[in-house]
Amino acid sequence: MAFSSSSALSRISNLSRHFHSPNSKTSDDPQGAIDAPGGGLIKISSEVSAAISRGHPVVALESTIISHGMPYPQNLETAKEVEAIVRKNGAVPATVAILDGTPCVGLNEEELERLSILGNRVQKTARRDIAQVVASGGNGATTVSATMFFASKVGIPVFVTGGIGGVHRHGEQTMDISSDLTELGRTPVAVISAGIKSILDIPRTLEYLETQGVCVAAYRTNEFPAFFTETSGCKAPCRVDTPEEAAKLIVANMNLELGSGILIAVPIPNEHSAFGSLIEKAIQTALQEAREKNIVGNAETPFLLKRVNELTGGASLASKKSKTIHLFRTWSAALSLGFL
Repeated sequence: MAFSSSSALSRISNLSRHFHSPNSKTSDDPQGAIDAPGGGLIKISSEVSAAISRGHPVVALESTIISHGMPYPQNLETAKEVEAIVRKNGAVPATVAILDGTPCVGLNEEELERLSILGNRVQKTARRDIAQVVASGGNGATTVSATMFFASKVGIPVFVTGGIGGVHRHGEQTMDISSDLTELGRTPVAVISAGIKSILDIPRTLEYLETQGVCVAAYRTNEFPAFFTETSGCKAPCRVDTPEEAAKLIVANMNLELGSGILIAVPIPNEHSAFGSLIEKAIQTALQEAREKNIVGNAETPFLLKRVNELTGGASLASKKSKTIHLFRTWSAALSLGFL
Protein backbone atom coordinates (compact mmCIF):
# COMPACT_ATOMS: atom_id res chain seq x y z
CA MET A 1 0.00 0.00 0.00
CA ALA A 2 1.51 3.32 -1.02
CA PHE A 3 0.64 6.79 0.14
CA SER A 4 -2.17 8.44 -1.83
CA SER A 5 -1.15 10.99 -4.43
CA SER A 6 -2.64 13.80 -2.35
CA SER A 7 -0.59 12.63 0.66
CA ALA A 8 2.59 12.51 -1.42
CA LEU A 9 1.93 15.98 -2.83
CA SER A 10 1.32 17.29 0.66
CA ARG A 11 4.65 15.91 1.85
CA ILE A 12 6.52 17.33 -1.13
CA SER A 13 4.81 20.69 -0.70
CA ASN A 14 5.78 20.73 2.96
CA LEU A 15 9.39 19.95 2.11
CA SER A 16 9.54 22.54 -0.67
CA ARG A 17 9.17 25.25 1.96
CA HIS A 18 12.45 24.03 3.42
CA PHE A 19 14.27 23.67 0.11
CA HIS A 20 13.24 26.77 -1.83
CA SER A 21 12.86 29.53 0.73
CA PRO A 22 14.81 32.75 0.06
CA ASN A 23 16.57 32.05 3.36
CA SER A 24 17.61 28.54 2.38
CA LYS A 25 21.15 27.71 1.42
CA THR A 26 23.24 24.68 0.57
CA SER A 27 25.94 23.75 3.04
CA ASP A 28 29.51 23.20 1.93
CA ASP A 29 29.91 20.08 4.07
CA PRO A 30 30.33 16.65 2.39
CA GLN A 31 26.66 15.84 2.93
CA GLY A 32 25.53 18.86 0.95
CA ALA A 33 23.02 19.52 3.71
CA ILE A 34 20.21 22.00 3.14
CA ASP A 35 19.16 24.55 5.71
CA ALA A 36 15.52 25.23 6.43
CA PRO A 37 13.98 28.71 6.40
CA GLY A 38 14.29 31.13 9.28
CA GLY A 39 18.06 31.49 9.39
CA GLY A 40 18.90 27.78 9.20
CA LEU A 41 16.51 26.44 11.84
CA ILE A 42 16.67 22.85 10.60
CA LYS A 43 19.48 21.28 8.57
CA ILE A 44 18.45 18.25 6.51
CA SER A 45 21.13 16.04 5.02
CA SER A 46 21.08 15.70 1.24
CA GLU A 47 20.45 11.95 1.51
CA VAL A 48 17.40 12.45 3.72
CA SER A 49 15.99 15.40 1.79
CA ALA A 50 16.32 13.57 -1.53
CA ALA A 51 14.57 10.49 -0.15
CA ILE A 52 11.65 12.45 1.29
CA SER A 53 11.14 14.57 -1.81
CA ARG A 54 11.02 11.42 -3.98
CA GLY A 55 8.62 9.63 -1.61
CA HIS A 56 11.18 7.00 -0.60
CA PRO A 57 10.99 5.52 2.93
CA VAL A 58 12.85 7.41 5.66
CA VAL A 59 13.13 6.35 9.31
CA ALA A 60 13.86 8.88 12.06
CA LEU A 61 16.27 7.86 14.84
CA GLU A 62 16.88 9.57 18.15
CA SER A 63 20.34 10.51 19.44
CA THR A 64 19.85 10.25 23.21
CA ILE A 65 20.48 6.52 22.95
CA ILE A 66 23.89 7.41 21.47
CA SER A 67 24.97 9.99 24.02
CA HIS A 68 23.15 8.81 27.15
CA GLY A 69 21.94 5.26 26.51
CA MET A 70 25.24 3.37 26.20
CA PRO A 71 28.94 4.01 26.90
CA TYR A 72 31.53 4.62 24.16
CA PRO A 73 32.34 2.74 21.92
CA GLN A 74 29.23 0.48 22.20
CA ASN A 75 27.04 3.48 21.46
CA LEU A 76 28.82 4.26 18.20
CA GLU A 77 28.85 0.60 17.15
CA THR A 78 25.12 0.33 17.80
CA ALA A 79 24.33 3.59 15.98
CA LYS A 80 26.28 2.47 12.91
CA GLU A 81 24.73 -1.01 12.94
CA VAL A 82 21.22 0.39 13.24
CA GLU A 83 21.76 2.80 10.33
CA ALA A 84 23.26 -0.03 8.25
CA ILE A 85 20.20 -2.23 8.88
CA VAL A 86 17.88 0.58 7.79
CA ARG A 87 19.86 1.15 4.58
CA LYS A 88 20.13 -2.58 3.84
CA ASN A 89 16.36 -2.81 3.81
CA GLY A 90 15.79 0.02 1.38
CA ALA A 91 15.17 2.98 3.68
CA VAL A 92 17.21 6.02 4.64
CA PRO A 93 18.13 6.58 8.31
CA ALA A 94 17.64 10.09 9.67
CA THR A 95 19.36 10.41 13.03
CA VAL A 96 18.27 13.63 14.72
CA ALA A 97 20.39 15.86 16.96
CA ILE A 98 21.23 19.49 17.64
CA LEU A 99 24.83 20.38 16.82
CA ASP A 100 26.29 23.79 17.63
CA GLY A 101 22.78 25.21 17.94
CA THR A 102 21.48 23.77 14.65
CA PRO A 103 18.87 21.00 14.59
CA CYS A 104 20.08 18.31 12.19
CA VAL A 105 17.98 15.62 10.52
CA GLY A 106 20.44 13.07 9.17
CA LEU A 107 24.00 12.78 10.52
CA ASN A 108 27.24 11.73 8.84
CA GLU A 109 29.80 9.36 10.42
CA GLU A 110 31.86 12.20 11.85
CA GLU A 111 28.81 13.69 13.58
CA LEU A 112 27.76 10.29 14.95
CA GLU A 113 31.23 9.75 16.36
CA ARG A 114 31.28 13.23 17.88
CA LEU A 115 28.03 12.54 19.75
CA SER A 116 29.29 9.13 20.87
CA ILE A 117 32.54 10.46 22.32
CA LEU A 118 30.92 13.46 24.01
CA GLY A 119 28.45 11.12 25.69
CA ASN A 120 26.48 12.65 28.53
CA ARG A 121 28.27 15.97 28.07
CA VAL A 122 25.72 16.53 25.32
CA GLN A 123 22.49 17.94 26.75
CA LYS A 124 19.60 15.51 26.84
CA THR A 125 17.02 17.42 24.84
CA ALA A 126 13.26 16.98 25.10
CA ARG A 127 10.75 19.24 23.34
CA ARG A 128 10.87 21.85 26.12
CA ASP A 129 14.68 22.14 25.80
CA ILE A 130 14.89 22.71 22.04
CA ALA A 131 14.71 26.52 22.06
CA GLN A 132 17.26 26.83 24.86
CA VAL A 133 19.81 24.51 23.20
CA VAL A 134 19.40 26.26 19.84
CA ALA A 135 19.57 29.76 21.32
CA SER A 136 22.73 28.94 23.29
CA GLY A 137 24.44 27.32 20.31
CA GLY A 138 24.73 24.08 22.26
CA ASN A 139 24.74 20.38 21.44
CA GLY A 140 21.60 18.39 22.12
CA ALA A 141 20.83 14.67 21.99
CA THR A 142 17.14 14.42 21.13
CA THR A 143 14.75 12.31 23.18
CA VAL A 144 11.58 10.74 21.82
CA SER A 145 9.57 13.96 22.10
CA ALA A 146 12.18 16.16 20.39
CA THR A 147 12.86 13.59 17.67
CA MET A 148 9.15 13.26 16.94
CA PHE A 149 8.87 17.05 16.71
CA PHE A 150 11.64 17.38 14.12
CA ALA A 151 10.54 14.29 12.18
CA SER A 152 7.05 15.73 11.83
CA LYS A 153 8.44 19.11 10.80
CA VAL A 154 10.21 17.65 7.77
CA GLY A 155 7.61 15.04 6.84
CA ILE A 156 9.07 11.80 8.24
CA PRO A 157 6.15 9.63 9.43
CA VAL A 158 8.03 6.82 11.20
CA PHE A 159 10.47 6.88 14.11
CA VAL A 160 12.14 3.80 15.61
CA THR A 161 13.63 3.90 19.10
CA GLY A 162 14.44 1.79 22.17
CA GLY A 163 12.16 2.44 25.11
CA ILE A 164 9.88 5.42 25.50
CA GLY A 165 9.41 7.48 28.65
CA GLY A 166 6.28 7.27 30.74
CA VAL A 167 4.63 7.93 34.06
CA HIS A 168 7.22 7.45 36.80
CA ARG A 169 6.48 5.24 39.76
CA HIS A 170 4.56 7.31 42.31
CA GLY A 171 3.77 9.67 39.44
CA GLU A 172 0.29 10.21 40.88
CA GLN A 173 2.04 12.12 43.68
CA THR A 174 5.03 13.66 41.91
CA MET A 175 3.33 14.36 38.55
CA ASP A 176 6.59 13.17 36.93
CA ILE A 177 5.33 12.26 33.45
CA SER A 178 7.55 12.09 30.39
CA SER A 179 6.92 14.58 27.60
CA ASP A 180 7.13 11.58 25.25
CA LEU A 181 3.52 10.82 26.13
CA THR A 182 2.10 14.27 25.41
CA GLU A 183 4.12 14.40 22.19
CA LEU A 184 2.52 11.14 21.08
CA GLY A 185 -0.83 12.80 21.74
CA ARG A 186 -0.19 15.79 19.49
CA THR A 187 2.33 14.76 16.82
CA PRO A 188 1.29 12.39 13.99
CA VAL A 189 4.40 10.22 13.92
CA ALA A 190 4.40 6.44 14.35
CA VAL A 191 6.85 5.36 17.06
CA ILE A 192 8.15 1.79 16.83
CA SER A 193 9.52 1.00 20.27
CA ALA A 194 10.77 -1.70 22.61
CA GLY A 195 7.96 -0.78 24.96
CA ILE A 196 7.98 1.12 28.25
CA LYS A 197 10.97 0.80 30.55
CA SER A 198 10.38 -1.41 33.58
CA ILE A 199 11.61 1.37 35.88
CA LEU A 200 8.38 3.24 35.06
CA ASP A 201 4.73 2.70 36.00
CA ILE A 202 3.54 0.80 32.93
CA PRO A 203 -0.21 0.55 33.79
CA ARG A 204 -0.46 4.29 34.48
CA THR A 205 1.57 5.06 31.35
CA LEU A 206 -0.88 3.11 29.19
CA GLU A 207 -3.79 4.88 30.89
CA TYR A 208 -2.19 8.25 30.17
CA LEU A 209 -1.67 7.35 26.52
CA GLU A 210 -5.34 6.40 26.28
CA THR A 211 -6.26 9.82 27.70
CA GLN A 212 -4.06 11.42 25.06
CA GLY A 213 -5.87 9.52 22.32
CA VAL A 214 -2.81 7.54 21.24
CA CYS A 215 -3.31 4.25 19.39
CA VAL A 216 -1.12 1.66 21.18
CA ALA A 217 -0.34 -1.70 19.58
CA ALA A 218 1.87 -4.67 20.39
CA TYR A 219 3.64 -6.68 17.69
CA ARG A 220 2.71 -10.38 17.60
CA THR A 221 1.63 -10.44 21.25
CA ASN A 222 -1.46 -9.64 23.30
CA GLU A 223 0.56 -8.30 26.21
CA PHE A 224 2.38 -5.00 26.18
CA PRO A 225 6.16 -5.59 26.44
CA ALA A 226 8.25 -4.08 29.24
CA PHE A 227 11.48 -3.28 27.38
CA PHE A 228 13.72 -5.78 29.19
CA THR A 229 11.03 -8.45 29.36
CA GLU A 230 8.37 -9.81 27.00
CA THR A 231 5.56 -9.31 29.47
CA SER A 232 4.34 -6.50 31.71
CA GLY A 233 1.08 -7.87 33.04
CA CYS A 234 -0.79 -5.28 30.94
CA LYS A 235 -3.01 -6.23 28.01
CA ALA A 236 -2.15 -4.41 24.79
CA PRO A 237 -5.04 -2.27 23.48
CA CYS A 238 -4.32 -3.42 19.92
CA ARG A 239 -2.31 -6.16 18.22
CA VAL A 240 -0.61 -6.30 14.82
CA ASP A 241 0.98 -9.46 13.48
CA THR A 242 2.69 -8.31 10.29
CA PRO A 243 4.45 -5.20 9.01
CA GLU A 244 1.60 -4.88 6.50
CA GLU A 245 -0.97 -4.65 9.30
CA ALA A 246 1.15 -2.05 11.08
CA ALA A 247 1.54 -0.06 7.86
CA LYS A 248 -2.24 -0.03 7.31
CA LEU A 249 -2.69 1.24 10.87
CA ILE A 250 -0.18 4.04 10.30
CA VAL A 251 -1.64 5.05 6.94
CA ALA A 252 -5.18 5.10 8.37
CA ASN A 253 -4.02 7.38 11.18
CA MET A 254 -2.41 9.73 8.66
CA ASN A 255 -5.31 9.75 6.19
CA LEU A 256 -7.84 10.46 8.94
CA GLU A 257 -5.66 13.34 10.17
CA LEU A 258 -6.25 12.37 13.78
CA GLY A 259 -3.37 14.58 14.81
CA SER A 260 -1.93 12.04 17.26
CA GLY A 261 0.86 9.53 16.98
CA ILE A 262 0.90 5.73 17.16
CA LEU A 263 2.97 3.56 19.49
CA ILE A 264 3.85 0.05 18.32
CA ALA A 265 5.83 -2.06 20.81
CA VAL A 266 8.06 -5.00 19.82
CA PRO A 267 8.97 -7.62 22.50
CA ILE A 268 12.55 -8.49 23.41
CA PRO A 269 14.12 -11.52 21.64
CA ASN A 270 13.59 -14.81 23.50
CA GLU A 271 17.31 -15.35 24.03
CA HIS A 272 17.49 -12.25 26.22
CA SER A 273 14.16 -12.47 28.01
CA ALA A 274 15.65 -14.87 30.61
CA PHE A 275 17.45 -11.88 32.09
CA GLY A 276 14.08 -10.33 32.89
CA SER A 277 13.76 -11.51 36.50
CA LEU A 278 17.38 -10.60 37.24
CA ILE A 279 16.90 -7.13 35.78
CA GLU A 280 13.58 -6.60 37.58
CA LYS A 281 15.21 -7.42 40.93
CA ALA A 282 18.00 -4.95 40.14
CA ILE A 283 15.41 -2.32 39.24
CA GLN A 284 13.77 -2.64 42.65
CA THR A 285 17.15 -2.24 44.35
CA ALA A 286 18.04 0.78 42.22
CA LEU A 287 14.67 2.41 42.93
CA GLN A 288 15.25 2.06 46.66
CA GLU A 289 18.74 3.57 46.34
CA ALA A 290 17.35 6.49 44.32
CA ARG A 291 14.79 7.23 47.04
CA GLU A 292 17.47 7.07 49.75
CA LYS A 293 19.70 9.47 47.81
CA ASN A 294 16.76 11.73 46.89
CA ILE A 295 17.49 11.39 43.16
CA VAL A 296 14.42 12.66 41.33
CA GLY A 297 13.31 14.32 38.07
CA ASN A 298 15.55 14.14 34.99
CA ALA A 299 18.40 12.66 37.04
CA GLU A 300 16.41 9.60 38.10
CA THR A 301 16.21 7.61 34.86
CA PRO A 302 19.95 7.88 33.95
CA PHE A 303 20.84 6.89 37.54
CA LEU A 304 18.50 3.89 37.49
CA LEU A 305 19.69 2.64 34.10
CA LYS A 306 23.35 2.95 35.10
CA ARG A 307 22.79 1.32 38.48
CA VAL A 308 20.75 -1.54 37.01
CA ASN A 309 23.52 -2.22 34.52
CA GLU A 310 26.06 -2.29 37.39
CA LEU A 311 23.90 -4.59 39.52
CA THR A 312 23.37 -7.03 36.66
CA GLY A 313 27.01 -7.12 35.63
CA GLY A 314 26.27 -5.63 32.25
CA ALA A 315 23.36 -7.94 31.43
CA SER A 316 20.91 -5.06 31.07
CA LEU A 317 23.20 -3.24 28.62
CA ALA A 318 23.65 -6.39 26.53
CA SER A 319 19.89 -6.87 26.58
CA LYS A 320 19.32 -3.23 25.64
CA LYS A 321 21.72 -3.34 22.69
CA SER A 322 20.25 -6.62 21.45
CA LYS A 323 16.74 -5.23 21.73
CA THR A 324 17.62 -2.10 19.79
CA ILE A 325 19.14 -4.13 16.95
CA HIS A 326 16.20 -6.57 17.04
CA LEU A 327 13.74 -3.74 16.52
CA PHE A 328 15.29 -2.78 13.22
CA ARG A 329 15.61 -6.36 11.99
CA THR A 330 11.98 -7.02 12.87
CA TRP A 331 10.86 -4.00 10.89
CA SER A 332 13.08 -4.64 7.86
CA ALA A 333 10.16 -6.02 5.84
CA ALA A 334 8.10 -2.90 6.39
CA LEU A 335 11.02 -0.67 5.45
CA SER A 336 11.79 -2.56 2.24
CA LEU A 337 8.15 -2.53 1.18
CA GLY A 338 8.23 1.24 1.27
CA PHE A 339 5.01 1.58 3.27
CA LEU A 340 6.62 3.86 5.78
